[in-house]
Amino acid sequence: MKLKENFIKLLLTALLFTVSTEISSAQWWKDTEKAEKERSKGMLIFTSEVQIEATTAINHMYNFKFEEAEREFNYLKVKYPDHPLPDFLIGLMVWWRIVPNTENVIYDERCLEYMDESIRKAEKIWDDSENPEAAFLMACAYAFKGRLHSERKHWTKATLAAKNALKYLNECRDYADFSPELMFGDGLYNYYFHYIKENYPMLRPVLWLFPKGDKAKGIAQLEKVSYNAFYTRTEARYFLMQIYGMENMNDKAYNLAKYTHDAYPDNPFFQRFHARSAFVSGKVNEAESEAKSILKKFDEHYTGYEGVSGRYASYILAYYAYNYRHDLEDAKKYYLRTLEFAKMTYSTKSGYYLSSLIGLGKIAVQAGKYDEGIEYYKQVLEDGDRKSSQHNEAKTLITAAKKFRRKAKKDN
Repeated sequence: MKLKENFIKLLLTALLFTVSTEISSAQWWKDTEKAEKERSKGMLIFTSEVQIEATTAINHMYNFKFEEAEREFNYLKVKYPDHPLPDFLIGLMVWWRIVPNTENVIYDERCLEYMDESIRKAEKIWDDSENPEAAFLMACAYAFKGRLHSERKHWTKATLAAKNALKYLNECRDYADFSPELMFGDGLYNYYFHYIKENYPMLRPVLWLFPKGDKAKGIAQLEKVSYNAFYTRTEARYFLMQIYGMENMNDKAYNLAKYTHDAYPDNPFFQRFHARSAFVSGKVNEAESEAKSILKKFDEHYTGYEGVSGRYASYILAYYAYNYRHDLEDAKKYYLRTLEFAKMTYSTKSGYYLSSLIGLGKIAVQAGKYDEGIEYYKQVLEDGDRKSSQHNEAKTLITAAKKFRRKAKKDN
């Protein structure tokens, strides 16, 4: 009898424990949900679950694993069919297919379609509730549309997209949670206002439509974004690498390029920028190693490794072979490959192409093939800008090669 009573007591205790655990668990879940809603303020882009799911996909995207990224983004699209975030992220992924060679127009239409769909969904949310999340995503989508239109020199469309991006950017400014992300747009605007003013005279009349920028402030803002933002961190690094290069901040360019390439080793843009910045910084072994890796990935058909990256890598290897190792055979091989990549990407006015012609001309002259060398130099005069350093060098080299030829004929 006593055994029976003890068994009943144990059973009741177990049942009570189970019930209390379920109640406690339910309460914990409610508390967690409440805390999450308070933290995200009801905005999908700031919820932990979406950020965790998006992080995996975003990392795949920047590492050029597009199939894996698209699967993750499509999962978000199915889960949140009326939200603009998944469409924007897929559009961003399509943009990164364009990045290695911005002359490539194959993906333009698809990129714009996803950005337009993101804007459409965001507009509906904005019209219904004026949710700042919708304004933020519209600002992002319009900014990327403007970015693509500017690459295509569709200046009117680019200007309209930029004005819309600024309009919706201003709608988010009162929400502190957006500050690291918004600073990305502000930083780009502050820097490129002056960059456009200095480098695109034909666009100066358009700039009166916009407030003045501050170049130094823009760089500082982008640097903060590159460490503090969630969605725009890597985009900020993409721009900073180029800005550092344009501003001759070579040490900063190298450090950021190496760091970003280490994070995304199969991203062709980041790898070629790492190779280029190592080359400019005089890090011979590192630049050579990255250049060889780029060509290997090109030959093995890695996604995104195409002619532009190949042109950079080939020229670096040719330069070192000619100037450091004095291996004329190797130098000629890589100079010729630089020409192939330049023709493949319609870049026969690029510095690397013209310098390769000069290198091949020097190799020919050194081998006593004066006519061949002169032909390479003449090609520089034909393809190069008259104000370029290569154009002036080629003229000097033609004169010298003709003297050598006359002397050789006289000696014979």
